[in-house]
Amino acid sequence: MSIQSTEINKPLSFECETGNYHTFCPISCVSWLYQKIEDSFFLVIGTKTCGYFLQNALGVMIFAEPRYAMAELEEADISAHLNDYAELKRLCQVIQKDRNPSVIFWIGTCTTEIIKMDLEGIAPKLEAELGIPIIVARANGLDYAFTQGEDTVLAALAQSCHSRVEKLKSQSSTNSDSRLILFGSIPDPIVKELTIELEEYGVKIGGWLPGKRYTELPQLADGDFVCGIHPYLSRTATTLMRRRKCRLIGAPFPIGPDGTKAWIEKICSVLNLSSVGLTEKEAKVWKSLKPLTDKLKDKSVFFMGDNLLEISLARFLIRCGMIVYEIGIPYLDKRYQAAELALLEKTCLEQGQFIPMIVEKPDNYNQIDRIKDLQPDLVITGMANANPLEARGLRTKWSVEFTFAHVHGFKNAHNILELISRPLRYLPKLEDMNQLEYATN
Repeated sequence: MSIQSTEINKPLSFECETGNYHTFCPISCVSWLYQKIEDSFFLVIGTKTCGYFLQNALGVMIFAEPRYAMAELEEADISAHLNDYAELKRLCQVIQKDRNPSVIFWIGTCTTEIIKMDLEGIAPKLEAELGIPIIVARANGLDYAFTQGEDTVLAALAQSCHSRVEKLKSQSSTNSDSRLILFGSIPDPIVKELTIELEEYGVKIGGWLPGKRYTELPQLADGDFVCGIHPYLSRTATTLMRRRKCRLIGAPFPIGPDGTKAWIEKICSVLNLSSVGLTEKEAKVWKSLKPLTDKLKDKSVFFMGDNLLEISLARFLIRCGMIVYEIGIPYLDKRYQAAELALLEKTCLEQGQFIPMIVEKPDNYNQIDRIKDLQPDLVITGMANANPLEARGLRTKWSVEFTFAHVHGFKNAHNILELISRPLRYLPKLEDMNQLEYATN
């Protein structure tokens, strides 16, 4: 593929199409958050449709007696013939008796928005009566895309963190004395890995949001530094800054060796700490990835948009030598992702690649036309579009797999490339619709 120099020097460009969210429902965040916060219980308040979705998406956990349930709204609830307070009280009492959680999360859905159910008004009264914290999060598909469900939960959770009274700091104190709070739900092994990486450079971590238990939430004080792990937590970042008076470290996200290095480097820079040796560590990881990056070099990829990890993943794949035609993304907060966008632009220039178009809220019909013209080697898409694209002879990868895989930090860059490489190891040819031929590679 020949690239004109004018295309390489072209700055970042953005488009916004239909305004629709072609993504998983954000209440799916329950699937990983109830496992992360071990003393919690999640009550999803919605209709039969929400229940069917949870049953299908999370049904594999049914025999493990998971700590989530469905409060199903019926016609009497929607027509206001029943008392919301009394019904929710009854359900919460059952949850208390059977599970005895430290906190109950009420997850609002599209229906609670449409009928204007006053969950925020009911929760404090019921919390005082039952003696258990109740946190309300609006994870409805009208306003939020797939992974933003976690964002609404963590934003609500951030307001529940206890305040920490700080003694007045002397004029000689520096940022290196400050505590860092990291926010974003990731598996415990990755928490340990990233903690070790940061502590190696002298970073004092004051806690994670969320922690393993609600009772272990980090205490927050005015001026504490906070930094995000995921690109989709802009609401949480805003809450921590405006409501809790914390200072946000705007860094690229620790996805891929380049992103992880930039993330640690920015934190160390803000905290006045040395990051000597970080470049050598990154180079060592790239060397270990070479067998995979060699196979991916010059392969093309198209992101249709689903989980808001698209920009970080695209930046990493471009650094691996791949060509990214388009980055579709359901929602983009340019302020929260400013450092990631800058790193994407820098990476494209360094690799001699054109900067891909970033399309917010993409129209799938328009995208399919563009995919037909471009014929990328791989399309990263939601599950709804995967089979139709495969039927057209295109190779696909479910974007949801990157949501649940271990993709953060130096050690897990290998996992991303394995996920990308897998569909490219066979080459389906649909010259004859009745017979698929696979290359042995």
